[in-house]
Amino acid sequence: MIKNWTISRYLASQYALWFAVFMCGLAGIIFLLELAELFRRAADLQEVSFGLVMKMGFYKLPNTIDKILPFVVLFSGMFTFWKLTRNQELIVARAAGISAWQFLAPALIVTLLFSLFNLALINPVGAAMNSRFKDMETRYMQRSPSLELTGSGLWLRQSDKKQNEERHYLLHADRVELDPLTMIPLIVFIYDKNDRYLGRIDAPKAVLNNNYWEINDAWFNWENQTPNHEDQFRLGTNLTLEKIQESMAPPDTISLWELPNFIRAMKSIGLPPIRHELQLQVLLAQPLLLCAMVFFAAAFSLRISRKGGIIQAILLGLLAGSMIFSLNNIVNALGANQTFPIILAAWAIPLAAIVGGNTVLLYLEDG
Repeated sequence: MIKNWTISRYLASQYALWFAVFMCGLAGIIFLLELAELFRRAADLQEVSFGLVMKMGFYKLPNTIDKILPFVVLFSGMFTFWKLTRNQELIVARAAGISAWQFLAPALIVTLLFSLFNLALINPVGAAMNSRFKDMETRYMQRSPSLELTGSGLWLRQSDKKQNEERHYLLHADRVELDPLTMIPLIVFIYDKNDRYLGRIDAPKAVLNNNYWEINDAWFNWENQTPNHEDQFRLGTNLTLEKIQESMAPPDTISLWELPNFIRAMKSIGLPPIRHELQLQVLLAQPLLLCAMVFFAAAFSLRISRKGGIIQAILLGLLAGSMIFSLNNIVNALGANQTFPIILAAWAIPLAAIVGGNTVLLYLEDG
């Protein structure tokens, strides 16, 4: 019992060490590549400074790390098992009667514990930082309209410029209907380019058509003027339903703990929360996907010393990891497009990967 505990603790510490090394290394490389892309995008923007780009890259870093976690687990697992096999440590353990499944357990436990820690603590911090990055990207690089969903309904911001007069509009609705998109009831707060309040528009509803909001039975309440009524009014916009859904707080800017409330809020005003429901299920399935990568890492690295072919093992590991990563992204995209049910889109590849990894390892070790 003491022998097994000592070996398990040693294997867990070795795997955790290389997990941290690979995570920092891969995150650093991708961080530099993303910085290069941000500098390219900011090349023609005079108001975007070097420090601002560095800050944006830093805010995006947790989201980057979350995306590369499957590869971190795969590479760290392969390197750990290969190193222990090269040093004859796993061979001695096998001779002492310890099976592949027993020395695989510490890596699985470390991966599972990290996954739970990531969901419980790292994910909320990363979502907040990614939200900050999205805000800065919208403000300095995209200049797109912004939306905000709160417990009091939907808020939408847009601007227009006519005859050298720039105005900002803040639209609010308690709920939304689709086909066509209709905001019910509508309140529009109007500001000038210096954010000085000019007045407001009140109407029972506003219907989104091509490049304008169609507002009927509208009351205009201008500052220091008598309210006036218009039967029909058109407010120009460049929004579409797709842009509204895309601009709504992106799923990766909302933490696991906040997603259920956000989904309920979207449903309460009539907007479909497909992407956010998918994100919730993908996060819940993440521990299973990461554990599957441990099985594949073991399958492609444990028998290197006996059969040789380290390059072949590395290439097979890369191929397997890339296939699982790509298939998972494709199936998730099909779920977001409602081609697949959300549960199937989020859980299919992690479940298939865990079964496939077990099968390959069983074949190589016991077959």
